[in-house]
Amino acid sequence: MIWQELPKPFLILAPMEGVTDIMFRQVVAKAGRPDLFFTEFTNVSSYASEKGRANALERLEIAPTDAPIIAQIWGKNPEHFAECAAALEDLGFSGIDLNFGCPDKNVNKTGGGAAMIKTPELAVECFRNAKKFTNLPVSIKTRLGWSKVEEYRDWLSILLNEHPAALTVHLRTKKEMSKVAAHYELIPEIIKLRNEISPETKLIINGDIKNRKEALNLYEKYPEIDGFMIGRGVFQNPYCFTDHEATKDELMELLYLHLDLYEKYSKKHYISYEPLKHFYKIYINNFPGASELRAKLMETHSVEEAREVLAKI
Repeated sequence: MIWQELPKPFLILAPMEGVTDIMFRQVVAKAGRPDLFFTEFTNVSSYASEKGRANALERLEIAPTDAPIIAQIWGKNPEHFAECAAALEDLGFSGIDLNFGCPDKNVNKTGGGAAMIKTPELAVECFRNAKKFTNLPVSIKTRLGWSKVEEYRDWLSILLNEHPAALTVHLRTKKEMSKVAAHYELIPEIIKLRNEISPETKLIINGDIKNRKEALNLYEKYPEIDGFMIGRGVFQNPYCFTDHEATKDELMELLYLHLDLYEKYSKKHYISYEPLKHFYKIYINNFPGASELRAKLMETHSVEEAREVLAKI
Protein backbone atom coordinates (compact mmCIF):
# COMPACT_ATOMS: atom_id res chain seq x y z
CA MET A 1 0.00 0.00 0.00
CA ILE A 2 1.34 3.39 -1.00
CA TRP A 3 0.93 4.94 2.44
CA GLN A 4 3.29 2.33 3.92
CA GLU A 5 5.91 2.89 1.22
CA LEU A 6 6.42 6.62 1.73
CA PRO A 7 9.36 8.04 3.71
CA LYS A 8 8.73 9.79 7.01
CA PRO A 9 7.98 12.58 6.90
CA PHE A 10 6.57 12.62 3.38
CA LEU A 11 5.59 15.74 1.46
CA ILE A 12 2.48 16.17 -0.71
CA LEU A 13 1.37 18.82 -3.17
CA ALA A 14 -2.10 19.80 -1.92
CA PRO A 15 -5.01 19.32 -4.31
CA MET A 16 -6.09 22.75 -5.56
CA GLU A 17 -8.92 23.37 -7.98
CA GLY A 18 -7.71 24.98 -11.18
CA VAL A 19 -4.08 24.51 -10.11
CA THR A 20 -2.93 20.92 -9.67
CA ASP A 21 -3.97 19.72 -13.11
CA ILE A 22 -1.95 17.37 -15.31
CA MET A 23 0.07 20.26 -16.72
CA PHE A 24 1.14 21.94 -13.49
CA ARG A 25 1.93 18.61 -11.83
CA GLN A 26 4.50 18.00 -14.56
CA VAL A 27 6.00 21.45 -13.97
CA VAL A 28 6.37 20.73 -10.26
CA ALA A 29 7.85 17.30 -11.05
CA LYS A 30 10.45 19.03 -13.20
CA ALA A 31 11.32 21.49 -10.43
CA GLY A 32 11.45 18.83 -7.73
CA ARG A 33 8.54 16.50 -7.15
CA PRO A 34 6.89 15.83 -3.80
CA ASP A 35 6.66 12.30 -2.47
CA LEU A 36 3.02 12.16 -3.51
CA PHE A 37 0.71 14.03 -5.88
CA PHE A 38 -3.05 14.53 -5.56
CA THR A 39 -5.35 15.35 -8.49
CA GLU A 40 -7.76 18.24 -8.62
CA PHE A 41 -11.22 17.53 -7.22
CA THR A 42 -13.47 15.24 -9.27
CA ASN A 43 -17.21 15.24 -8.62
CA VAL A 44 -18.44 11.67 -8.21
CA SER A 45 -21.88 12.61 -9.54
CA SER A 46 -20.29 13.97 -12.70
CA TYR A 47 -18.49 10.68 -13.16
CA ALA A 48 -21.71 8.76 -12.55
CA SER A 49 -23.61 10.68 -15.23
CA GLU A 50 -23.34 9.91 -18.92
CA LYS A 51 -23.10 13.62 -19.70
CA GLY A 52 -20.37 14.42 -17.17
CA ARG A 53 -18.19 11.32 -17.35
CA ALA A 54 -16.00 12.49 -20.23
CA ASN A 55 -15.13 15.67 -18.35
CA ALA A 56 -14.47 13.72 -15.16
CA LEU A 57 -12.11 11.38 -16.98
CA GLU A 58 -10.23 14.37 -18.42
CA ARG A 59 -9.68 15.65 -14.89
CA LEU A 60 -8.45 12.20 -13.86
CA GLU A 61 -5.90 11.91 -16.67
CA ILE A 62 -2.41 11.32 -15.32
CA ALA A 63 1.09 11.64 -16.75
CA PRO A 64 3.98 9.19 -16.25
CA THR A 65 5.72 11.69 -13.95
CA ASP A 66 2.67 11.82 -11.66
CA ALA A 67 3.10 8.39 -10.10
CA PRO A 68 2.50 7.82 -7.27
CA ILE A 69 -0.69 9.86 -7.33
CA ILE A 70 -3.94 9.91 -5.36
CA ALA A 71 -7.32 10.66 -6.97
CA GLN A 72 -9.32 13.12 -4.91
CA ILE A 73 -13.09 12.89 -5.24
CA TRP A 74 -16.00 14.78 -3.73
CA GLY A 75 -19.80 14.79 -3.68
CA LYS A 76 -22.63 13.72 -1.39
CA ASN A 77 -24.17 10.66 -3.07
CA PRO A 78 -22.91 7.41 -1.47
CA GLU A 79 -23.81 5.32 -4.53
CA HIS A 80 -21.85 7.66 -6.78
CA PHE A 81 -18.84 7.42 -4.45
CA ALA A 82 -19.01 3.65 -4.85
CA GLU A 83 -19.25 3.81 -8.64
CA CYS A 84 -16.39 6.27 -9.00
CA ALA A 85 -14.14 4.45 -6.51
CA ALA A 86 -14.63 1.16 -8.35
CA ALA A 87 -13.51 2.74 -11.62
CA LEU A 88 -10.42 4.50 -10.26
CA GLU A 89 -8.60 1.26 -9.57
CA ASP A 90 -8.01 0.70 -13.28
CA LEU A 91 -6.84 4.25 -14.05
CA GLY A 92 -3.36 4.04 -12.53
CA PHE A 93 -3.97 5.64 -9.13
CA SER A 94 -2.27 4.55 -5.92
CA GLY A 95 -5.18 5.56 -3.70
CA ILE A 96 -8.39 7.53 -3.34
CA ASP A 97 -8.91 10.58 -1.15
CA LEU A 98 -12.33 11.92 -0.14
CA ASN A 99 -12.60 15.69 -0.03
CA PHE A 100 -14.50 16.63 3.13
CA GLY A 101 -12.83 20.02 3.48
CA CYS A 102 -13.23 22.22 0.39
CA PRO A 103 -14.64 25.60 1.55
CA ASP A 104 -15.87 26.72 -1.88
CA LYS A 105 -19.42 28.04 -1.49
CA ASN A 106 -20.64 26.39 -4.68
CA VAL A 107 -19.30 23.02 -3.58
CA ASN A 108 -20.75 23.48 -0.09
CA LYS A 109 -24.13 24.52 -1.49
CA THR A 110 -24.49 21.06 -3.01
CA GLY A 111 -23.63 19.39 0.30
CA GLY A 112 -20.10 18.40 -0.67
CA GLY A 113 -16.65 19.37 0.52
CA ALA A 114 -16.59 20.98 3.97
CA ALA A 115 -20.40 20.78 4.12
CA MET A 116 -19.88 17.10 4.97
CA ILE A 117 -18.81 18.29 8.43
CA LYS A 118 -22.45 19.20 9.02
CA THR A 119 -23.69 15.77 7.89
CA PRO A 120 -21.31 13.30 9.58
CA GLU A 121 -23.57 10.27 9.08
CA LEU A 122 -23.65 10.93 5.34
CA ALA A 123 -19.87 11.43 5.31
CA VAL A 124 -19.39 8.05 6.95
CA GLU A 125 -21.75 6.39 4.46
CA CYS A 126 -19.84 7.92 1.54
CA PHE A 127 -16.54 6.73 2.97
CA ARG A 128 -17.81 3.21 3.58
CA ASN A 129 -19.22 2.97 0.07
CA ALA A 130 -15.98 4.13 -1.50
CA LYS A 131 -13.93 1.71 0.61
CA LYS A 132 -16.24 -1.22 -0.08
CA PHE A 133 -15.94 -1.00 -3.85
CA THR A 134 -12.19 -0.62 -4.28
CA ASN A 135 -8.98 -2.37 -3.31
CA LEU A 136 -7.17 0.98 -3.25
CA PRO A 137 -6.48 2.60 0.13
CA VAL A 138 -9.04 5.30 0.94
CA SER A 139 -8.01 8.45 2.78
CA ILE A 140 -9.75 11.69 3.82
CA LYS A 141 -8.86 15.39 3.68
CA THR A 142 -10.84 17.73 5.91
CA ARG A 143 -10.83 20.79 8.17
CA LEU A 144 -11.11 21.24 11.93
CA GLY A 145 -14.81 22.03 11.74
CA TRP A 146 -17.42 24.15 10.05
CA SER A 147 -17.51 27.29 12.19
CA LYS A 148 -15.90 26.48 15.55
CA VAL A 149 -12.42 25.15 16.16
CA GLU A 150 -13.75 23.02 19.04
CA GLU A 151 -15.68 20.89 16.54
CA TYR A 152 -12.48 19.02 15.70
CA ARG A 153 -12.79 16.64 18.64
CA ASP A 154 -16.09 15.11 17.60
CA TRP A 155 -15.59 15.45 13.83
CA LEU A 156 -12.10 13.96 13.64
CA SER A 157 -13.09 11.22 16.07
CA ILE A 158 -15.95 10.21 13.77
CA LEU A 159 -13.59 10.02 10.80
CA LEU A 160 -10.84 8.18 12.67
CA ASN A 161 -13.34 5.57 13.84
CA GLU A 162 -13.66 4.61 10.16
CA HIS A 163 -9.90 3.90 10.08
CA PRO A 164 -8.97 5.73 6.87
CA ALA A 165 -5.57 4.91 5.39
CA ALA A 166 -4.58 8.53 5.94
CA LEU A 167 -6.19 11.67 7.35
CA THR A 168 -5.14 15.14 6.21
CA VAL A 169 -6.21 17.92 8.55
CA HIS A 170 -6.21 21.50 7.32
CA LEU A 171 -5.78 23.33 10.61
CA ARG A 172 -8.60 25.83 10.07
CA THR A 173 -12.39 25.73 10.03
CA LYS A 174 -14.44 26.28 6.90
CA LYS A 175 -15.55 29.67 8.24
CA GLU A 176 -11.95 30.73 8.81
CA MET A 177 -11.00 29.91 5.21
CA SER A 178 -7.35 31.05 5.08
CA LYS A 179 -7.94 34.35 6.87
CA VAL A 180 -6.34 33.29 10.16
CA ALA A 181 -3.16 31.46 11.05
CA ALA A 182 -3.32 27.66 11.04
CA HIS A 183 -3.99 26.28 14.52
CA TYR A 184 -0.69 24.54 15.13
CA GLU A 185 -1.43 24.59 18.84
CA LEU A 186 -3.95 21.78 18.24
CA ILE A 187 -1.42 19.39 16.71
CA PRO A 188 -0.66 17.57 20.00
CA GLU A 189 -4.38 16.97 20.62
CA ILE A 190 -4.93 15.74 17.07
CA ILE A 191 -1.96 13.36 17.36
CA LYS A 192 -3.44 12.07 20.63
CA LEU A 193 -6.82 11.46 18.98
CA ARG A 194 -5.20 9.58 16.11
CA ASN A 195 -3.10 7.45 18.46
CA GLU A 196 -6.09 6.55 20.64
CA ILE A 197 -8.61 5.78 17.90
CA SER A 198 -6.72 4.70 14.77
CA PRO A 199 -2.95 4.52 15.27
CA GLU A 200 -2.52 2.88 11.85
CA THR A 201 -3.93 5.98 10.08
CA LYS A 202 -1.23 8.21 8.61
CA LEU A 203 -1.62 11.77 9.92
CA ILE A 204 -0.94 14.64 7.53
CA ILE A 205 -0.92 18.31 8.46
CA ASN A 206 -1.92 21.09 6.05
CA GLY A 207 -2.02 24.86 6.49
CA ASP A 208 0.60 27.63 6.22
CA ILE A 209 3.43 25.21 5.36
CA LYS A 210 5.31 26.95 2.57
CA ASN A 211 8.29 24.68 1.87
CA ARG A 212 10.29 21.62 2.79
CA LYS A 213 12.29 23.45 5.46
CA GLU A 214 9.15 24.52 7.32
CA ALA A 215 7.75 20.99 7.10
CA LEU A 216 10.94 19.52 8.57
CA ASN A 217 10.91 22.10 11.36
CA LEU A 218 7.37 21.05 12.27
CA TYR A 219 8.36 17.40 12.10
CA GLU A 220 11.24 18.01 14.50
CA LYS A 221 8.72 19.48 16.95
CA TYR A 222 6.03 16.85 16.31
CA PRO A 223 7.75 13.62 15.16
CA GLU A 224 4.52 11.60 15.33
CA ILE A 225 3.17 13.41 12.28
CA ASP A 226 3.61 11.26 9.19
CA GLY A 227 3.43 13.84 6.43
CA PHE A 228 2.89 17.44 5.43
CA MET A 229 0.91 19.00 2.61
CA ILE A 230 2.04 22.17 0.85
CA GLY A 231 -0.54 24.22 -1.03
CA ARG A 232 -0.16 27.93 -1.63
CA GLY A 233 3.57 27.71 -0.96
CA VAL A 234 4.05 26.35 -4.47
CA PHE A 235 2.95 29.73 -5.83
CA GLN A 236 5.83 31.38 -4.01
CA ASN A 237 8.33 28.77 -5.09
CA PRO A 238 7.68 25.81 -7.45
CA TYR A 239 10.90 24.32 -6.01
CA CYS A 240 9.31 24.26 -2.53
CA PHE A 241 9.74 20.49 -2.17
CA THR A 242 13.51 20.89 -2.43
CA ASP A 243 16.12 23.09 -0.77
CA HIS A 244 17.01 24.62 -4.12
CA GLU A 245 16.90 28.37 -4.65
CA ALA A 246 15.62 28.89 -8.19
CA THR A 247 17.30 31.29 -10.57
CA LYS A 248 15.45 33.53 -13.01
CA ASP A 249 16.53 31.30 -15.90
CA GLU A 250 15.24 28.19 -14.18
CA LEU A 251 11.87 29.79 -13.52
CA MET A 252 11.65 30.92 -17.13
CA GLU A 253 12.45 27.36 -18.21
CA LEU A 254 9.51 26.14 -16.13
CA LEU A 255 7.28 28.77 -17.72
CA TYR A 256 8.20 27.60 -21.21
CA LEU A 257 7.53 24.01 -20.15
CA HIS A 258 4.09 25.04 -18.89
CA LEU A 259 3.34 26.75 -22.20
CA ASP A 260 4.47 23.65 -24.11
CA LEU A 261 2.25 21.43 -21.97
CA TYR A 262 -0.73 23.72 -22.47
CA GLU A 263 -0.30 23.48 -26.23
CA LYS A 264 0.00 19.70 -26.01
CA TYR A 265 -3.12 19.13 -23.92
CA SER A 266 -5.23 21.83 -25.54
CA LYS A 267 -4.96 19.82 -28.77
CA LYS A 268 -6.62 16.88 -27.02
CA HIS A 269 -9.18 18.71 -24.87
CA TYR A 270 -10.78 22.12 -24.80
CA ILE A 271 -8.76 24.14 -22.28
CA SER A 272 -9.36 27.85 -21.83
CA TYR A 273 -6.28 30.05 -22.03
CA GLU A 274 -7.41 32.49 -19.32
CA PRO A 275 -6.71 30.22 -16.30
CA LEU A 276 -3.14 29.80 -17.52
CA LYS A 277 -2.51 33.46 -16.72
CA HIS A 278 -2.88 32.75 -13.00
CA PHE A 279 0.37 30.81 -13.14
CA TYR A 280 2.48 33.61 -14.61
CA LYS A 281 3.08 35.15 -11.18
CA ILE A 282 4.84 31.94 -10.16
CA TYR A 283 7.53 32.31 -12.81
CA ILE A 284 7.72 36.07 -13.37
CA ASN A 285 8.70 37.70 -10.09
CA ASN A 286 11.57 39.08 -8.04
CA PHE A 287 13.66 40.44 -10.87
CA PRO A 288 13.88 43.90 -12.47
CA GLY A 289 10.99 44.46 -14.87
CA ALA A 290 9.00 41.45 -13.63
CA SER A 291 5.84 43.39 -12.83
CA GLU A 292 5.82 45.09 -16.23
CA LEU A 293 6.36 41.76 -17.99
CA ARG A 294 3.52 40.15 -16.03
CA ALA A 295 1.23 43.03 -16.95
CA LYS A 296 1.95 42.48 -20.63
CA LEU A 297 1.40 38.73 -20.32
CA MET A 298 -1.95 39.33 -18.63
CA GLU A 299 -3.07 41.24 -21.72
CA THR A 300 -2.44 38.28 -24.01
CA HIS A 301 -5.16 36.00 -25.34
CA SER A 302 -3.18 32.96 -26.47
CA VAL A 303 0.05 31.06 -25.94
CA GLU A 304 1.26 32.44 -29.27
CA GLU A 305 0.84 36.00 -28.00
CA ALA A 306 2.56 35.11 -24.72
CA ARG A 307 5.52 33.70 -26.60
CA GLU A 308 5.76 36.88 -28.64
CA VAL A 309 5.90 38.97 -25.45
CA LEU A 310 8.55 36.72 -23.92
CA ALA A 311 10.62 36.74 -27.12
CA LYS A 312 11.12 40.50 -26.78
CA ILE A 313 12.85 40.39 -23.41
